[in-house]
Amino acid sequence: MWKAQRILLRLFVGIIACSNFLILDSSAQSYPVKPVHILVGFAPGGAVDIVARMVGQKLSENVGQPVVVENRPGASTAIATDRAAKSPADGYTLLLIAISTAIQSALRTNLPYDLKRDLAPVSLVSIGPFVVAVHPSLPARNVKGLITLARSQPGKLNVGSPGIGSAPHLAEELFKSRTNVNIVHVPFKGSGDSVVAAASGLVPVVFASLASALNLLDAKRLRPLAVTSAKRASLLPSTPTLDESGLPGYDYSAWYGVSAPSGVPKDVIARLNTVLGKVVPEIRELLNKQGLEPQTSTPGEFAALIDREIERSVKLIRSIGLKAE
Repeated sequence: MWKAQRILLRLFVGIIACSNFLILDSSAQSYPVKPVHILVGFAPGGAVDIVARMVGQKLSENVGQPVVVENRPGASTAIATDRAAKSPADGYTLLLIAISTAIQSALRTNLPYDLKRDLAPVSLVSIGPFVVAVHPSLPARNVKGLITLARSQPGKLNVGSPGIGSAPHLAEELFKSRTNVNIVHVPFKGSGDSVVAAASGLVPVVFASLASALNLLDAKRLRPLAVTSAKRASLLPSTPTLDESGLPGYDYSAWYGVSAPSGVPKDVIARLNTVLGKVVPEIRELLNKQGLEPQTSTPGEFAALIDREIERSVKLIRSIGLKAE
């Protein structure tokens, strides 16, 4: 009789397990049944916001529900990230996460969330290099010339970035550490301000996103010396990479992706990942105009990228003694 009871118990457990699997599978098939919100930690009009709206529009077309972009700027993306981390784990609140969000996790110890614990990566969406550009009056015609000039005038050349702790700032610090040059960092309030300052001659060198610098590059008010990615940028095909310019292995690019609150069912994450894998290539041309290249990933690959970015940022921040303001 005891043997019969054990058989019945195993059968019951099996039925429950199958029921749970069917429920999970059903949730993935029915998701979403209401509007999905994508949080953005920047004001409208910037690169991250533009990427979110491109992705949101295509996502909406493919899942049959409205996708609403919500801008929650402030605290270097911490406001939007915290809101996403504390949202219900149902897949209806997503976060357009940028490289700057990972940098903040390396820079600040008092964040109200843990990026690795509280958010579940879904997929990478795009990557894009920064451009090293100079005012046309600067005699440096290439990276080698810039290094030679900087070494001949230690501490006299200024380099602009969108702000302390920004991704271009860390790209610049990586450049300085690799070349052993003393160039003085000058932070501005944003990418637009930094490239305008360089074009006006206020700072002779700038590290900037392609989107913010492109018009001034086209107008010959800035001269591009190199891009910071491992491969050349499609918008600047004749501009070499820093790797090609004598810094082997140099690769520092901006990236953007989608995350969800930790605890979202894995089947919902998988559905989102599949849809993003389909729609991101469809916006290649729009991304290219922003100086970005479409690139998707598995959730695990995106999680590994975030981990590597935090680790790299921690090392850079410690090496320059950077403190959160």
